[in-house]
Amino acid sequence: MILVDRPGLGSVGMARSVAMASSAILARQFYEKPAPELARQLLGTRLVSLHEGQLTSGLIVETEAYLPRHDTACHAARGSTPGNQSMFGVAGLSYVYPIHAKYCFNVVAGREGEGTAVLIRAVQPIDGIAIMIQRRGNPRPLDLCRGPARLCQALAIERSLDDHDLTVGQRLWIESARQPVADDQIRNTERIGVTSAEHLLLRYTVAGCRYVSGPVRLR
Repeated sequence: MILVDRPGLGSVGMARSVAMASSAILARQFYEKPAPELARQLLGTRLVSLHEGQLTSGLIVETEAYLPRHDTACHAARGSTPGNQSMFGVAGLSYVYPIHAKYCFNVVAGREGEGTAVLIRAVQPIDGIAIMIQRRGNPRPLDLCRGPARLCQALAIERSLDDHDLTVGQRLWIESARQPVADDQIRNTERIGVTSAEHLLLRYTVAGCRYVSGPVRLR
């Protein structure tokens, strides 16, 4: 899978992109599967944000699955709380939580009430790159969306989007992959930055992609 940067959209291009998106937006059924399966299938899909008239997007290139059982690193392991309640909702909702004054964006998976999700760890910027650079404070191009907090800042994903329905095509959504990532192009490793259940191989990346986060040995 070859990933190529695309310049930011003007107003006409943005309107065309939004109009075309409705048929490509992933339906709820897509998310109604175990988190590891969803984490693999989200690779190559397009994450789109429309914030204050500004459209930004990127191809998902790195994900991590969090399981409803036997996974102490999963936020749902402690049960439902006001902070993680969206994890227990229907598949296709967003779970956005704060970390170090920034945010991380997750996609709820599985069955309602399970408490399982996929963390989006990195995307390759496609649309609105100049906007992302401004939001991120002019970082290196490769670092725009390399890491969960960075991509949230670049795509204006905030805590207010927790429990947001990703299937309705408003403000934040995910579109199907134009070119699905083949199994032999997917790398599976341990998760990054967890302090428990480190042995679980639940991180998925597009092999060799420069936009993937983490140490070189895990890219």
